[in-house]
Amino acid sequence: MKRIWLLFSQAVTVFVAAYFVVATLQPDWLHRGTKRSGAGIALLEAPATPQGQPVAGSFSAAARKAAPAVVSINTSKAVRHPRSNDPWFQFFFGDQGAQAQAGLGSGVIVSPDGYILTNNHVVEGADEIEVTLTDRRRARASVIGTDPDTDLAILKIELDKLPVIVLGNSDGLAVGDQVLAIGNPFGVGQTVTSGIVSALGRTQLGINTFENFIQTDAAINPGNSGGALVDVNGNLMGINTAIYSRSGGSMGIGFAIPVSTARLVLDGIVKDGQVTRGWIGVEPNELSPELAETFGVKATEGVIITGVLQDGPAAQAGMRPGDVIVRVEDKSVGNVSELLTAVAGLKPGTAAPFNVQRADKMVELNITPGVRPRPKRR
Repeated sequence: MKRIWLLFSQAVTVFVAAYFVVATLQPDWLHRGTKRSGAGIALLEAPATPQGQPVAGSFSAAARKAAPAVVSINTSKAVRHPRSNDPWFQFFFGDQGAQAQAGLGSGVIVSPDGYILTNNHVVEGADEIEVTLTDRRRARASVIGTDPDTDLAILKIELDKLPVIVLGNSDGLAVGDQVLAIGNPFGVGQTVTSGIVSALGRTQLGINTFENFIQTDAAINPGNSGGALVDVNGNLMGINTAIYSRSGGSMGIGFAIPVSTARLVLDGIVKDGQVTRGWIGVEPNELSPELAETFGVKATEGVIITGVLQDGPAAQAGMRPGDVIVRVEDKSVGNVSELLTAVAGLKPGTAAPFNVQRADKMVELNITPGVRPRPKRR
């Protein structure tokens, strides 16, 4: 027993001596992660992450993939005072001349040929448009075409080796999916914010004629318009368009145009110079008990027609005020937005069946849509 105790005491003595030597000569060995600063202060540092390896839960890979294709757009236009031609105004204030008004927005490069998707309201009325890339290259952009009905515009720049975003499948989005909004809010520089898809198919917001918005709580602010809404893989899901705000800043409700819509507009403008949509020449309204009673119709669903353009496609097919459109081809319509979308999707010059309730009976009308007139420039 005495021998065991002697061995134990000797081992403890050696260990304490070794600890004293290490603590004196190499104290960092006893505190892993502790390093001395330039002033000799002991600091704890996290182990270095291997280069190129993403941190768990990080969206850096998606941002790195998509961000180079998102550009900043600066516009300018000459604006004259509304009374600048008034002789009395000129007498008191002189000739004020034209003042330059600047605008700011974002855009997304969708083709190596230099095509850029953005919002129509970003470039509308602009005399000059300048695009700035993330690599600081700048170029003057020309407007290939605009589509005010969806608030989209197509620009083109002439530069080589352009970064291009990958188009995703916005029809596959689900509420709760994580998304990133990329743009240039308030002109502070490119910014990435994250959130989720809050809702899909938002309509009746009074923003565009044709509405089918992706709603997100990713922060979108002025200057983000025309920027990219991407998924966690960095693929384009939508074009950021508008926010709901009482203060002018983000309140967690933003709207983006699905890439499926943007792609149709891109193809139509590049190919034909405009987006061709069907049109039947009617004035639709939401069906209400009051309107149903006024026109003597017993429908409970559909869209009521309160006016029919004389000699328009609908009038030629026999449609009357008071008719309630229930179905267009194989699509049921429950509100004005759904009717506009269904009619816009019809091929001009090709007859399509419309199921209509007239008074207390159902009628089928074959209407040959025309081309929807372009809206007047605001």
